Amino acid sequence: MSEPRPAAFLDRDGVLNIDHGYVATRDRFEWVSGAIEAVRWLNENGFLVIVVTNQSGIARGLFTLEEFEALMQWTQTDLAKHGAKFDAWYVCPHHPTEGQAPYVMGCECRKPKPGLLLEAINDFSIDKSRSFSIGDKIRDIEAAARAGIHAEIYLGGDLLEFVREVAGRAIDTSS
Repeated sequence: MSEPRPAAFLDRDGVLNIDHGYVATRDRFEWVSGAIEAVRWLNENGFLVIVVTNQSGIARGLFTLEEFEALMQWTQTDLAKHGAKFDAWYVCPHHPTEGQAPYVMGCECRKPKPGLLLEAINDFSIDKSRSFSIGDKIRDIEAAARAGIHAEIYLGGDLLEFVREVAGRAIDTSS
């Protein structure tokens, strides 16, 4: 088994891309300022980069899981042009009360529950003490806390600058 590595868990809409509401196509996907550079910096500094995202638009029938996956594959291609990559992404397609079967259900993966993070921690043998999570909503912070991960809320600005600051604080608190 490989040595545990630190990870940066990043929410998608509102952190990596501007949240235009139910973003499922390339024409609606717009990176936030510094997002590509932040992912590359994390890659270069030994962090796994893992996207953890609620996507209730799937449950609501606004787009399919396949369309979501296609958009995420496109983001990988776009990142690769800049020497960056996501190591993985985990998605919750569910909504507890709205939408269409089979996605209308309570689940353990919809943030603020920690299921997505716990699955990634298990899949990648992640060192929780050196990891952190960035989200734009309280539910992102709650999910990370429940998974035992340092978390901070992103409210805009240059994501690279914010990621560097959060990584420094996460490492300081783990010492």
